[in-house]
Amino acid sequence: MRKELAKRSLATFRRRVLAAWGTWRGVWAILLGACLLLTGCVRYDVQVSFESQTRGEIVQHIQIGERLSAFSSETSEAWLDSIERRARRLRGKTKRISEQEIVVKIPFNNGAELADKFNLFLNPPESNKSRDAALESSLPEIASSMKVTQNNWLLLLRNRLSYDLDLRSLGVIAADGKVAIAPGALVDLEFALSTPWGARVVEPEASPAVEREQGWIALVPEVEDEGRTLVFSLQPGQLNHLEVVFWVPSFIGIGTLAIVLFVAAGIYLRYNLLPAPAISDRLDSNLQATSDG
Repeated sequence: MRKELAKRSLATFRRRVLAAWGTWRGVWAILLGACLLLTGCVRYDVQVSFESQTRGEIVQHIQIGERLSAFSSETSEAWLDSIERRARRLRGKTKRISEQEIVVKIPFNNGAELADKFNLFLNPPESNKSRDAALESSLPEIASSMKVTQNNWLLLLRNRLSYDLDLRSLGVIAADGKVAIAPGALVDLEFALSTPWGARVVEPEASPAVEREQGWIALVPEVEDEGRTLVFSLQPGQLNHLEVVFWVPSFIGIGTLAIVLFVAAGIYLRYNLLPAPAISDRLDSNLQATSDG
């Protein structure tokens, strides 16, 4: 009797498990297929290189995965074409490595121009969106904002760069507000800052608990090139924030100081080290001039 009850209980348990699996099998198949299809869709690397007070460059390396390109080649091609047009508007240059890969280089002359060009590239004005309206309406909306504050200390230039990037539209959110599919599987984003003497990350004033409550995260970089390059891995599905302070040499100030020192050295040599003409020589020359007259 007990054996029969045990067999019936086991059979009932198996039926319930199979029924549950039948209910969720389709969901898991869709999620697994999406992950396999979209893994490594887009790799987007941005590097801001500050060489001096008046020279720098924004380098963007964009690579679309073969799976996404094969799945929607027209959309991929249209997106890369729009990137080329945006770069040309900002006097930048582009190089197509392949049908799925492009490198964009945009020069800038100071911190203010860096922020303007960076923001215009990622957030073009409404007047320039008409040609790409159909494409941009199908892409997720991403809010990007960069600010650069510069203070001139004559020989050095102090720069404070802050960058906010809203990537919440890249996440697949479930009904409870949690991420259903890891957005890192959809896109791989990096932001690098290269400076002559390195940079210091500004610690956020808010606590980690407040950060989570407000929905944004402060990024912690990897240090490369003996401290001269900071690499931030941007988090899709999150509000990203980074803030750094760095110094660059001011060649205008250095040149001005060199001229001032050169003039001061000449004056010092003229009146302190070189012998002054004797008074008697001056009188003799004056008398000679009078007699000749």
